[in-house]
Formats: sequence, structure tokens, C-alpha cells
Amino acid sequence: MTTASLDLASLLCSRLCHDLLSPVGALTNGLELLAEEKDPAMREKCFELLEQSARISADKLRFFRLAFGAAGGFGDMVPLSEAQSLVNALVGNNGRIAVNWVLGSDSLPKSAIKILLNLALIGIDALVRGGQLDIGAEAGAEATEIVVRASGTRVAFDPTIGEALEGRQGEGGLSSKTAPAAMVQLIAAQLGGGVQVHATAEALVLGAVLPAAA
Repeated sequence: MTTASLDLASLLCSRLCHDLLSPVGALTNGLELLAEEKDPAMREKCFELLEQSARISADKLRFFRLAFGAAGGFGDMVPLSEAQSLVNALVGNNGRIAVNWVLGSDSLPKSAIKILLNLALIGIDALVRGGQLDIGAEAGAEATEIVVRASGTRVAFDPTIGEALEGRQGEGGLSSKTAPAAMVQLIAAQLGGGVQVHATAEALVLGAVLPAAA
């Protein structure tokens, strides 16, 4: 494993920890409140907080297991319904983003699923004020195509993420913010494919084209 690979793995772990910190912290707070609270109504609210935080933590772990990890529970092909379920759960915890799916295949290679999930994650992160996430994927005879479109009011897209998707690093180098994008570019390049990025104030469009054998 190269130093660059170790750095990328470390930054992906940092991103995972960052995203889990909030719901796990809420679990801790809920348990502390439950230990001190005697009022039945307030105890019921504590249980609701614990249930919500546990669900969000589990949803994020399932998402990152396939998006970042080896996901050994899956074969070479992964059902698109699995990716759809993971993204829908992640967005469902947000409450301000609507998701629309257009899927032309039942399954994709694991590498393509990883690209889809990470592009979806980048799109979700860009919709800090809410909006719509459109996701399409299709495996054709010659190529697998994936597209993610995030649209809403004042889409927040960091240019360094776009640079990482295109295989470039800014002055700050790789970071936990750009690590998912760097992984997308690395996977696509290794498979002989490519990634496209187009960003405006109202919409962010991310696409990947991979050889059919990928």
C-alpha cells in the first residue's frame, strides 16, 4: 500500500467519524438524560431521542460500509435497490431533500455502486439548504453511466471537491472533505472511465462513465 493510499484511507475514516459524531453524541446525551429524568413524559422523549439517534447511526454505518469499505457481504454485482435504500435512508434523516431515481438496470458492479454512493453523498452535502437530488444509473452494452444532479437554492459546492473529482489537488492537498471525491476519481481512472462535473449556483451535476466490463 502506498503512502497516498494510506492517506486516503485515513481521511475516509476521518469523514466517517465526523459524520457519526453527532448521532453518537446524541445517544450519549439521551442516556445521561434518561438516567436523571423521573418524569414519565420526559422519559418518553428521551427514548424517542435514543431511537432516532440509533437509527441515524445505523443508517450512516450501512451507507459508509458500502461507499467506503470492502462491503464483504456483497458479491461482484450489487443490486441497485440496495444503493437506493442506503441513499433514501441517509436523505430521510435530513428531511429537507427529495430524491428522484431513474434506474435502467437491476444491478451494477460493486465499483460502480461505490461511485454512485459517493457522488450521491457529494450531492447531499451540496444541498445545505435543501432541494432535490436526482440519481440515474444504467448499464449498457458498452458503458455504465451514472449521473447525480443536486438542485436547490444556492447550492454549496466547494471547488476543491470538483478538483479532486477531476484528479487535481488544490494548494491545501487532500482532506476529509475531498477524500470521497478523490476515491471516485481513483476508482473511475483504474477502470478506464471518467468523471464529469458541472456546477452553478442552482445545480450541481456529477457524472461518471465506466467501461461495460467495470
